[in-house]
Amino acid sequence: MIAINHLEFSYSPSASPVLRGIELDIADRALFGLLGPNGAGKTTLLSILAGLIDCPAGRVFVDGLDLVTPRARQQARLSLVPQEYAFYLPLTVRENLQFFAGVQGVPGSEVDQRVSEAVSLTSLEERLDHRAGKLSGGLKRRLNLAIGLLNRPRLLLLDEPTVGIDPHSRHFILETIRRLGEQGTTVIYTSHYMEEVEELCDRVAIMDHGRILRQGTLAELLAGQSGSLESLFLDLTARGLRD
Repeated sequence: MIAINHLEFSYSPSASPVLRGIELDIADRALFGLLGPNGAGKTTLLSILAGLIDCPAGRVFVDGLDLVTPRARQQARLSLVPQEYAFYLPLTVRENLQFFAGVQGVPGSEVDQRVSEAVSLTSLEERLDHRAGKLSGGLKRRLNLAIGLLNRPRLLLLDEPTVGIDPHSRHFILETIRRLGEQGTTVIYTSHYMEEVEELCDRVAIMDHGRILRQGTLAELLAGQSGSLESLFLDLTARGLRD
């Protein structure tokens, strides 16, 4: 589904690189975990995949399409759920979903169906007429996710989707993402919560200071290690700081 070839990125010609020689191959229907501390470059990488930041030609491909062109990004049918709340607080849940369905180009005849699908997946049926600003943190995270599902994405990019919520809401969101994976959606899941990545993802990349430090299945990452994923993560990022 995704092939990234030696991707380098800086926000300006004089700035230090934010991404350094990124090489990633992510299979179709994978649940791929991108693990790293704040400032590792995870959000920048997702922003490039989502088309929010231009990428150099021949470096990032989704389903065989070079993402340097806007048409390729549209054909790739992907969706980004950002860490920030990406909806209007004064609007109701229903109004937000209808508005963003239009923004995403959902045909008018399909809006009600798409909204119904997203609401069902995120269990927001009883909150449709509640103002978004009055929702709890966990329900706001569900609304963020529901908006990201309106275009029925084949590739779903999730940037820290459980930050700042209670354990029950976190469990619900993880189970929803697992179901999406079982239904065939390819998911890239960024987090700095080791236990979430271990529970959810079939492959993991550990990232810091704009570099991929290690990637593979959990078994491959821990082969020959005496500790956990957390201890490997701390060891790799500490080495990166020294380097």
